[in-house]
Amino acid sequence: MRVFVTGATGFIGSAVAAAFARAGHETYGLTRNASRAARLEAEEIVPVEGTMEEADAWRSVAERCPVLVHCAVEYSERTWDLHRAALGALRDAGRDRAGRVLLATSGVWVYGDTGDAAVDESSPLDPPTHVAPRPAVDAAVLSWNGGGFRTIVIRPGCVYGGAGSLTASWFETASKNGAARVIGDGTNRWAMVHRDDLADLYVRAAESGLGGEVLNATDRSRATVLECATAASLAAGAGGRVEHVPVEQAVAAMGPYATCLALNQHVDSWKAVRRLGWTPRHGGFVDGAVRLHAAWRASSAGTR
Repeated sequence: MRVFVTGATGFIGSAVAAAFARAGHETYGLTRNASRAARLEAEEIVPVEGTMEEADAWRSVAERCPVLVHCAVEYSERTWDLHRAALGALRDAGRDRAGRVLLATSGVWVYGDTGDAAVDESSPLDPPTHVAPRPAVDAAVLSWNGGGFRTIVIRPGCVYGGAGSLTASWFETASKNGAARVIGDGTNRWAMVHRDDLADLYVRAAESGLGGEVLNATDRSRATVLECATAASLAAGAGGRVEHVPVEQAVAAMGPYATCLALNQHVDSWKAVRRLGWTPRHGGFVDGAVRLHAAWRASSAGTR
């Protein structure tokens, strides 16, 4: 199949695009930075230069691809407008053409604080302010399903591996400040997933016949944030030291985003397991902390 991936040089998108290429699909990756095109070519991905808001630059490529995958994100005051615009352009590229599928990236934060009780795709949503617009966007994507056009919303947990994404801050603060920094007391648990396991789910979803579905993507690890940060601190040579930042102080400095980092979540992904045979192969952040630190350090060195 021909596959078009937005955000193909981003943290999630790069893994997703590479997974499609490894699975034998002719993969095209959107990147707004021409200097990163070589990274895509090294993974046997055809680079397409452009941005989310300039769909005319990549529309003709997307129209030739039966599989459309949206992983791009821009963290700014335009985040949601750009997200909607890109999804709308992908919808127009795929709708009214038989045998097309759109995979849209969401996230488990839309479930809010779940406590220790597991939630699944049928559970009510309670998004914190930082992701409040997301449920409406997800609902719009699902409403486009039909007439030979399949749409699937994938909700990853907190993604780790490689450069680290959210978990990178534990390694960075441990390395620079001598203690891994966490928001709150750390007794909360993040729903997590390794980016390679997540990428495998995208491929399985695209190759399946599913449509009009939401799929959670989390592994079975249940370590607390404190346990994860301690493991990161040990791996980074900080002796397991952890610095706690009160939630209120973090919100004052970082805005509503900090509230999401303090969520306590238990998110079930058995739907993907049962219907797609998806089985996360990574055991969790704590078990792989030393290896993950080495990957983060190598990735950080490559950006300097």
